Amino acid sequence: MSEILYVRGDATVPSGEGAKVVAHVCNDVGGWGRGFVRAVSERWPEPEAAYRAWYRARETNDFGLGAVQVVRVETDVWVANLIGQRGTRRRGRGTVPVRYEAIGTALAALAPRALDLGARVHMPRIGCGLAGGTWSRVEPLISERLLRRGVHVTVYDPEEEPS
Repeated sequence: MSEILYVRGDATVPSGEGAKVVAHVCNDVGGWGRGFVRAVSERWPEPEAAYRAWYRARETNDFGLGAVQVVRVETDVWVANLIGQRGTRRRGRGTVPVRYEAIGTALAALAPRALDLGARVHMPRIGCGLAGGTWSRVEPLISERLLRRGVHVTVYDPEEEPS
């Protein structure tokens, strides 16, 4: 089993040759506009449009926690919208939007898609920004659901700001 490759940079500019899937976490209430999704939308309009259409038609499709939507944005690049966040705001003391089980389910569903595409998965530290999750809980899900199945993963940490 390989290990996660950690790099500094922008996950919307995935490095390396070959097919790539940029994975990120979305909420289950149709909200798109803060956090990493803004960077996705600045680079490609298709993932936001697909997510919003998926949400609008949720009564007739699989939209919900744990679902994944893969959207082609370039010849060899796809974006995976993973529904791993309940709502958009913290509720009460310590209740954060992230849903680890849903992230795990979505990653498990993404694995065969990435393998079929022959793609490496690229991502920021999913679920750990506005969703309020911790990397110590997300990283094992990536190892179990992607790496163990033979999917290579690159995680991007932002470039450090100059002092």
